[in-house]
Amino acid sequence: MYSATLEEDFSKKGIREGDRIRVSGEGGISEGLLMPRPHHGDSEIVVLKLDNGYNIGVRAVSVELLSKSHRTAMGTEGDETAKKGDIVILGCGGTIASRIEYETGAVYPSISPQELRAAFPDLKRWPMHARQLFSLFSEDLNTHHWRVLADEIEKEIKEGSDGVVVMHGTDTMAYTSAAISFMLQNLRVPVVFVGAQRSSDRPSSDNEMNLHNSVFAATQDFGEVCVCMHAGTSDDYCHIHRATRVRKMHTSRRDAFRSINSRPLFAVDYRSKRFDPLSEYRKRSTQPLLARKSLNPNVGLIYIHPNIKPEFISKLDTYDGIVLMATGLGHVPTNAMNDKTVHGILPQIKELTASGIPVVMAPQTIYGRLCMRVYSSGRLLMDAGAIGDGMDWTPETAYVKLCWVLGQTKDMKKVREMMLTDYAGELSMRSEARL
Repeated sequence: MYSATLEEDFSKKGIREGDRIRVSGEGGISEGLLMPRPHHGDSEIVVLKLDNGYNIGVRAVSVELLSKSHRTAMGTEGDETAKKGDIVILGCGGTIASRIEYETGAVYPSISPQELRAAFPDLKRWPMHARQLFSLFSEDLNTHHWRVLADEIEKEIKEGSDGVVVMHGTDTMAYTSAAISFMLQNLRVPVVFVGAQRSSDRPSSDNEMNLHNSVFAATQDFGEVCVCMHAGTSDDYCHIHRATRVRKMHTSRRDAFRSINSRPLFAVDYRSKRFDPLSEYRKRSTQPLLARKSLNPNVGLIYIHPNIKPEFISKLDTYDGIVLMATGLGHVPTNAMNDKTVHGILPQIKELTASGIPVVMAPQTIYGRLCMRVYSSGRLLMDAGAIGDGMDWTPETAYVKLCWVLGQTKDMKKVREMMLTDYAGELSMRSEARL
């Protein structure tokens, strides 16, 4: 909150967050949107979003209301009332819902969906309501949060929402979106995950375009869980990626997300009402929503590397399931040539599978398909019970799918059958020559 003096002045002049104001300060006059104040720092500093996209702090001498925002003019409470046919925005935190903490300069997730709508009033073009579920960085989310999110999405769909948008941090968005793909099937509305690589305080932020395109996408005729992010480094359009096929492939570029071993589902630009199909997709289902939300969080994802210790693999028996990010076509050190200088881990993998712990292979190379029948090491792993030959899933999807499968059954035969069954577009029977 701002200081009592500023709050009183705002109240007298009918100024609320999101309104356009003019601030006279020691350094001159500035105009922009009134932004929420960080929880820490000087409460006498007024935070403005300038037209160039930057946020600044001004020690105000006087403030003047220039224009009301759509949200504050209508009233916060009425604007967020849920109505049948709305698009709903569910906030989970992340950079798209972050701002600068001006005392330290750090970015933290603290902007609610309502505050984001105040900052981007063009969202008023769609009938919608917003709710905040979490204010967390995505690396802190886990299977508990996936279940809560699935419950809330299911609730919104059953209450008549026409589409769901989930604001989420980009670092683990592939995990969460894939989890929802398995937990909620036969979707009669789109469920669109959206994030941002750069916070709203930066003029190069991608959050506005990503958010608008995700809401526009949620109004379209398809019934899948997907991810909406920049298609290129400019602000031309976004790609809609299938959640079980998408991966973050760059630490900071705005076009960091790529569809792996498949094409994106759509190219979207809300400004021109562009929504072009790029590959096959599932339309809104007319079947009852299938909710299978049980998850087993006790699954490990292990990166295979030279010098990996057999003792380390033996200690993985505390898990209920293991995904190995394997080299090449699906390999780990097996010592197929019986060389005395090699320390293979094949005996330890056999021990895991024999004890009822499924071992699933995923590719380090990310692109391409596992083929464990080519080399002796792969064949030995297949004989040991490893699952994954012929699969083209991403490591994230393989991991999440095993969490979900083990939430449904512990029978090893059934686990193998379910892992090799395509539920949400995570598997394909053939690879395209060019993507």
